[in-house]
Amino acid sequence: MTSVLCPHQQNNLWLTRTVRIAEALVEYPGVATYRLMTDGGDPAAYRFLPGQFNMLYLPGVGESAISMSGDPANPDSWIHTVRVAGNVTKSLAALRAGDTLGLRGPFGTGWPVEQLVGQDVLIVSGGLGLAPLRPLIYTLCHRRSEFGRVWLIHGSRDPESLLYPGEYAAWRNEGIDVQITVDRASAGWTGEIGVVTVLVDRLTLPRPPRTALVTCGPEVMMKYAAASGLRLGIAPQQMWVSLERNMQCAAGLCGHCQLGPAFVCKDGPVLRYDRIRPYLFVESL
Repeated sequence: MTSVLCPHQQNNLWLTRTVRIAEALVEYPGVATYRLMTDGGDPAAYRFLPGQFNMLYLPGVGESAISMSGDPANPDSWIHTVRVAGNVTKSLAALRAGDTLGLRGPFGTGWPVEQLVGQDVLIVSGGLGLAPLRPLIYTLCHRRSEFGRVWLIHGSRDPESLLYPGEYAAWRNEGIDVQITVDRASAGWTGEIGVVTVLVDRLTLPRPPRTALVTCGPEVMMKYAAASGLRLGIAPQQMWVSLERNMQCAAGLCGHCQLGPAFVCKDGPVLRYDRIRPYLFVESL
């Protein structure tokens, strides 16, 4: 997997372009999706791979690595789903449509779309982990005939914190088997209750050797999702995880995101499971 660089980034990794908030949609308390538009230049010149991220910069506050959550086939705007978790994201949440901020990117590696062609694809996500996977889901929908069976197993804390619920029906219409579960139910919930691995373990894969697993969410969830994948017969080299650890410079220079032999910002955030497995759940790394 290789990174896709837009022309301005090829000239200068540190160049921040000015973008304007075209729309801010509250997903649920503390989480919002921002549609950003360029304040100059050709928006079509900006391309990204599903799974890549940008650095969003708030002058006087700092910058934060945020995955793209929009459709790679629609480069006229850049979508980011953001949870308030620190000074940068808190300041971003205070902005409104028409306000501006800075953007660097795209950075990192993407989901292995071309390697998935001809295979069945099992997507496992938890909470906000669906955001970095949504560009992949869009891509699979656009190129649906190139892939076998596709499952999306998504879990959330409760029904009120489900991400993008209005899109599940459209994904099902594209032939994706969407299965949703929550940790705890609220009034009116008639769906599944429990962790995502319960639903993964129920699956019967028609061809495990030709099945890939891609997962994003809390690291403990990805750990057990990968274990479930192994029990289903998916090979370790057929599984990919997306990480979010201490990314600060986005270019592998500061070293804050080093995880074993890899830098999450430069070699990831999408990493093949068998390559990162020995280091993934070591708390001191």
